[in-house]
Amino acid sequence: MNLLMANILLNVVLAFLVGSILFGLERKIMARIQMRPGPPIIQYLLHTLKFFIKESAFPKTAAMPFYIAITAMLSFIWVAAVIVGPVMGGSLLLIFAIYALHKIVEHNAGSSSGSPYGKLSCVRAVFSAAAELPLFAVLIIIYLKTGTMNIGSIISYQSIHGPLIYSLPLAAAMFFVLILSKAHYSPFAITKGKDIISGYETEHFGLLRGYLMISESIAWYMLLWVFLTVFIGALSPVGYLIGMVALTAVMAFISATTPLLNPNHSIMMQTTFAFVGIVGSILMIM
Repeated sequence: MNLLMANILLNVVLAFLVGSILFGLERKIMARIQMRPGPPIIQYLLHTLKFFIKESAFPKTAAMPFYIAITAMLSFIWVAAVIVGPVMGGSLLLIFAIYALHKIVEHNAGSSSGSPYGKLSCVRAVFSAAAELPLFAVLIIIYLKTGTMNIGSIISYQSIHGPLIYSLPLAAAMFFVLILSKAHYSPFAITKGKDIISGYETEHFGLLRGYLMISESIAWYMLLWVFLTVFIGALSPVGYLIGMVALTAVMAFISATTPLLNPNHSIMMQTTFAFVGIVGSILMIM
């Protein structure tokens, strides 16, 4: 039991640190592409830690105690994803359930503050879920190809038949678009567009904002981990790090060179990607 708890703690801390550094790297690459110096790579990590020593303030319009509990829930959700994924090597269905729960909590995080920016963000969260969850239909395609949803079994399948990214490139592209939608400055980041300040995070301060930033870092790490594990296979720690850096760099380039899409256009594009990916992948399997 002690060994298991130590393994969970190690993986959670690793996910937070790596995710935070990758967010900092994303901003640095974007800045260089746009011919700006950009912040230090560790800036996101420093911001996260800073909020834990800042004073916490609570809006009068907040729905207490839900407003406070929702931030901790977001962190616990992605801690659970770390346990299901890197620690236990469990089922992709559980990862999907965790992501779906994240979308629900993300919606409630905006509505609980009472802020008009938060409320608009929670409406956009519903719209984005309508596009992002179909992208997670990639799980069905993986099951049709491998006959399993267990992460360990998928890794074993790839050790025999080769990485799935070669046999299911459209499915990999679908999941890539899903991850891209969670990048801070991507064209699909409609829930936190600058037109609504910081979206559902606008009215969260101090300790509460720190929890939100921790959940974002762990979520970014986990989405990249799932992509690499499911479509490439088990990698060494250095291999995972190289893969995560490469994916983050590609997404930073896309974010730096494309504008934020209108919510309607964002949903249409993601839904189109999902449709083409699902139909194309099924035809390739057949």
